[in-house]
Amino acid sequence: MSEETINKQEMPEQLSDILLVLDKEKMKIQAVKSIDENGKMETVDPTKKNQNQFMRVDKSGDFFSNFFSNFFSQLKNPTNFSFFKVPAPIAVEKAQEMQKQVDKPTPEGEKIMKEHEVKIEQQSDKKQVNQNNMATTQTTQEASEYRYKPEQIDWDTMTNLGLSKEYLEKRNLLEPLLKGYKTNELLPIGVNLGGTILRTDARLSLQQAEDGKVVVGIHGIKKEPNLHFEFFGHKFTDEDKKNLLETGNMGRVVDLKNSKTGELMPSIISIDRLTNDVIALRKDFIKVPDEIKSVKLNDEQKQTLLEGKPLYLEGMVSTKGTEFSATVQFNADKRYVEFLFDRNNSNRQTQSNGQTQDNQQNQSQKAPKTFRGKELTDDQHKDFKAGQTIYIDGLKDKKGQPYQGYITFNKENGKTNFEFPNQYKERVKPTEAHKTQTAVNSEGKTNEATKNIKEPLKSGQQTPKNKQQQEQQEKPKAPAKTRGKKIS
Repeated sequence: MSEETINKQEMPEQLSDILLVLDKEKMKIQAVKSIDENGKMETVDPTKKNQNQFMRVDKSGDFFSNFFSNFFSQLKNPTNFSFFKVPAPIAVEKAQEMQKQVDKPTPEGEKIMKEHEVKIEQQSDKKQVNQNNMATTQTTQEASEYRYKPEQIDWDTMTNLGLSKEYLEKRNLLEPLLKGYKTNELLPIGVNLGGTILRTDARLSLQQAEDGKVVVGIHGIKKEPNLHFEFFGHKFTDEDKKNLLETGNMGRVVDLKNSKTGELMPSIISIDRLTNDVIALRKDFIKVPDEIKSVKLNDEQKQTLLEGKPLYLEGMVSTKGTEFSATVQFNADKRYVEFLFDRNNSNRQTQSNGQTQDNQQNQSQKAPKTFRGKELTDDQHKDFKAGQTIYIDGLKDKKGQPYQGYITFNKENGKTNFEFPNQYKERVKPTEAHKTQTAVNSEGKTNEATKNIKEPLKSGQQTPKNKQQQEQQEKPKAPAKTRGKKIS
């Protein structure tokens, strides 16, 4: 494979357009975000701040036609809207130009609107609008998910690699290829080099060449990531290299340069952990969820992930219903937020506990002022950050039921340990001094050394503390009054 092809396949993805919409009632241009199951369209203002929320659609003609036909068929009151498809890098600029045309029409503005307007074919309209035809709708939905078709694959090349359609289907590897992703596992392949067969393991992908043909991309295993040379104009710093080798993610957004167009592309960078390839993903393609494992993210946390930085989250709930905490980070290769708690390297563990770059160091080492939505009092927080175990109540579980327990802050790893009351009592065995104090202060009992002392004992006290208490202890008891028995 040529160096040009390799560079192209690792370049941040650009094959997408943005879908803009004109609401004819509100006369406002918006960017499409999603459509729900009831056919209601969700939109956002077409600003740079909202770019990560824009709905992205593939540029290829067949894919877009299938997508838009299905989208249009599901839309409630489709005649109320006009749609426009614009390239992702200039989506905000074009939206502003179109809004000017809506507000103050001009011949130039009308030309721009017509250039980008999307019109569904009348035949397709009739075929798709009938949502009662579930078979048709299902077929279109399935087709809209794929970038490539099976017949576009060069199966002769696949055969020469020792792979077949049946083999890929059996291993559930054909579908991700058709969707435009790499295979999620390494495949054993054989390459005929003119009398010599090279056998190796590699990930595969499908790519569209400049002539429109679909070619097979081979991603072989490298001994180590190539971080010594510039990557699309970016020179890796020592900190970049350290982060990539330890966590697989660089941890920040950098401008990469398109070698052909000169365009600067804000991107995050990660390592393909199966092949050691360096992988980049444009920031525009980062999709941060609203919630991770039952923890709702606030705007600050979302921004942290959008910037490629690691984020430590507490109180997540696993599929088994148990709570756990971990560091999460967006991975450019996987294209989703991954967990970093399973890193074996001690430095990785340090990073997963919050000691990260770009002013993130020591952030997780600070004792939080709140725990699971419950704010600590100043006194509680003082003891808590000092490493003492404190009692906390007023917590609520997922069903809204109250519960309580004990929390302890671990300064070394920045984690908060929680124990239910029964767990805490089993772990902490009371000392004799504690038993005496509890018995005297809470149960009204005494020990031999303090049985005549009337005031409560101080913490850890088992003997009189001063002369006054000593005199009380040594003072003889008055004889107990008894009821005389009448003798007749």
